[in-house]
Formats: sequence, C-alpha cells, structure tokens
Amino acid sequence: MIVVDWKRWETPAAMVLPLVKLGTLALKTLCKPIANRLKKEAGKHPKFRQFIISIAQANHRLSTNLQRRIYGHKTDVVIRPLNEEKAVQAASDLIGELFVFSVGGVALIFEVQRSARSEARKEELRKMELEALKEKEEELTREVQFLKQKLDEIENLANSRGLTGVFNFRGNRKTESATSATPTN
Repeated sequence: MIVVDWKRWETPAAMVLPLVKLGTLALKTLCKPIANRLKKEAGKHPKFRQFIISIAQANHRLSTNLQRRIYGHKTDVVIRPLNEEKAVQAASDLIGELFVFSVGGVALIFEVQRSARSEARKEELRKMELEALKEKEEELTREVQFLKQKLDEIENLANSRGLTGVFNFRGNRKTESATSATPTN
C-alpha cells in the first residue's frame, strides 16, 4: 500500500520553488543594465582602461589564432592589434558578458544546491517509509509465525482426540465422562 502525505504538498516549500525561479529570472534581467553600466564606466579610468585594453588585445590575438587554425591558415603571421577605441569596446563587451555569465553561473550553482537538498530530503523520507514498511513486514511475519504455532497446537490436539475431536472439542469431554460413568451391560 502506498501512502501519500498530502500535507507535504501544502507546505510553504512547494510555493518557494516558483518564487526562486522567478527571482533567478529577475536577477538575470537586472544584470544586463548593470553590465551595460560597467561597459560605460570601464573606459573612463586611466589605469583600468589600460588594463582592459591589454585584456582586449590578448583576447583578440587568441581568437584570431584560433580562427586561423580552424580555417587552416598560417598562424605564425603578425596579428595587427586593435585600435584603442575598438579594444576598449571589445573589453567592455567582454566584461559585460562575463558579468552576466557569472551571475547566471551563481544562479545555476544555487539552483543545483537547492535541488540536491530537496532530493536529499525526499531520499530521507523514502528511507523512513521503507524502514516503516520493513518493520510492518517483520511484525506481520511474527504474527504469521504465532498463528502457525497456534494452528499446529490445535491440529495436534485434534489428532490426539481422533476424528471426533476435530468436530467437537467441548462436547467430546461431556460425552466421554458420561459414557465412563454409566456401566455397560
């Protein structure tokens, strides 16, 4: 027999799942304007500007070499660097994409951990239900053994009294004592 705990479905935990998913979606949506703001601010600070230009140039060299290898072209050629404005724009785009990607990654990690905790709780409930079923099975096995023992005792008693003992346990005693008390002629 399968027992369904309907109260478990009425708990606030069942209502939290849509809210968590909605919150994750809202977070991803809010990340895009923040990423755009980062892009705008990235080129204004001189030291940070130099840093992102060097990142953009390295990314440009890497992607150009990869493309040349994919298409089977020579890779030992000199790659022209990007001009400063294109490098700032490319680095800003890269920073924005990395920000959105990192927020998505954190949200994914959070969702996986939440799901793992939920599965662990479900597994614990399954183990408890299984343990309860095993205990019930052991109890029923003991009861069956007890009933078999009682049945064996009744069969032994019936066999010792003969065929009439099977049909009349109580009446047999009265007739036995009455026949032994009356003398036979």
